[in-house]
Amino acid sequence: MTTPASPDPRRAHSSIMLDGPERAASRAMLHAVGFTREDFNKSQIGIASTWSQVTPCNSHIDGLAREAAAAVDDAGGKALIFNTITISDGISMGTEGMKYSLVSREVIADSIETVTGCEGFDGLVAIGGCDKNMPGCLIALARLNRPAVFVYGGTILPGCHKNKLVDVVSVFEAVGKHATGEIDDRELADIEACAIPGPGSCGGMYTANTMACAIEALGMSLPNSSAQAAVSKDKVMDCRRAGEAVVRLVQRDLKPREIMTRAAFENAIAVVMALGGSTNAVLHLLAMAHAAEVPLTLDDFTAIGARVPVLADLKPSGKHLMSELVAIGGLTPLLKTLLDAGMLHGDCLTVTGQTLAENVADARPYPAAQTIIRPLTDPIKKTGHLVILYGNLAPTGAVAKISGKEGTRFSGRARVFESEETALQRILDGGIVAGDVVVIRSEGPRGGPGMREMLSPTSAIMGRGLGKEVALITDGRFSGGSHGFVVGHITPEAFVGGPLAVVNEGDKITIDAEARTLTLELPEGEIAARLRAWQPPAPRYTRGVLAKYARLVSPASRGAVTDAEL
Repeated sequence: MTTPASPDPRRAHSSIMLDGPERAASRAMLHAVGFTREDFNKSQIGIASTWSQVTPCNSHIDGLAREAAAAVDDAGGKALIFNTITISDGISMGTEGMKYSLVSREVIADSIETVTGCEGFDGLVAIGGCDKNMPGCLIALARLNRPAVFVYGGTILPGCHKNKLVDVVSVFEAVGKHATGEIDDRELADIEACAIPGPGSCGGMYTANTMACAIEALGMSLPNSSAQAAVSKDKVMDCRRAGEAVVRLVQRDLKPREIMTRAAFENAIAVVMALGGSTNAVLHLLAMAHAAEVPLTLDDFTAIGARVPVLADLKPSGKHLMSELVAIGGLTPLLKTLLDAGMLHGDCLTVTGQTLAENVADARPYPAAQTIIRPLTDPIKKTGHLVILYGNLAPTGAVAKISGKEGTRFSGRARVFESEETALQRILDGGIVAGDVVVIRSEGPRGGPGMREMLSPTSAIMGRGLGKEVALITDGRFSGGSHGFVVGHITPEAFVGGPLAVVNEGDKITIDAEARTLTLELPEGEIAARLRAWQPPAPRYTRGVLAKYARLVSPASRGAVTDAEL
């Protein structure tokens, strides 16, 4: 029989669930899943696995979860593995199914919170692979505020086509080339068959790798967890070290909100800028900060981008894949470089129990001959690529991804579409030409609902060779694989009567990344008159998870969260 509940911080939650004669039935249930009497006196550590066969990003995570659990047990804790959902952005992209993608982030966070709160875990290891389960895990860890470590499932290895490295974005862009006749059915099928050779997250500096690096910079994963191949000895060891680390964190009572501070979020943003990372990082970091009760706004991305250059020549805007960054040493040399230049806060605590500065003190520099991470003296872009725009089309903000290769200013005539599908068809059939600004509206968090990623239309534009001649703006968002002259996250969104709702075919629109403005070139009186005449559309969904999400979700400028204060 166990002793009554004690104030032992190592069992702050499990003791309430398991200790004393009155909790005998609870212990009986756990005997049935393999507990011994001794296990009831150990810290109970939940292993949140996002394993699923629906996507290669997560198809190997069941094995990684077992490694983390075994390490917890070896370190003197008691691990219990549980699952949450994941969805596949890559498979659902460009379809109605993609509306569930951002929604899944909230479902994942809610489910981890639900299981942990119900079962009384004292600590957590969360293992994520695809785009939304990573911030979903971090949102849950911040809400729960119990000792925890995040493990990234790792990046995929590249495929090879005609002696060139290829990945999932290569397939999307091949669709555009196929539409122009540049490649035939056979070559499209060949690219499709070889681009994704096994488990792991999409291989460029797309959203998964961006968020993995941001989470490491935030201090919530172990050094170089963000830069390891999914199928590798390094990733297995990362999981085992995470299991050991969480037991130490429980013993020390070091909680996520002591790590996820304002300064730590600034570190995460700085690393995203240096890596040329995904626009989704803006949405997710705002949501994670909200969960941690840390004040963070769109303007913080502007302030940090002004002092942090883009150094990484990584896809989609650059040449290299994540596997190549792994091969030259991963993220820690970049962290050391940025820290030495005064661009990071070195005193932030991390899940190692040490500070960021202590973690990277012995990091070796990148090899001299590599071309993946540029020196600070020769950046790809002197300031950050994630540009926050305001103006009469985005009164509360929009997010542009400006690598510099597409220019910094674009003016053109609006081509207006009420959905991604209709825009994509017009791009593929040649109806979009140089000088057009493709406007895709009614795709915001509430209007979509779900704020779909516009990877299919942006890839089609690139595949047709129009990357510098056509711009695309939307109240939806973009995949980390999107590039070109693109602006997303426009707020207020069209569904709630934002100015995007009253753009007409042929209106002139100007995007100015230097002035940081997004402008509908019409007199204010004309815009006001159109808005007065505007009628709100009926919701696209009235029942189920999408309807519930649409009713609860905050604007993209505040992270598109569903647990905002009422």
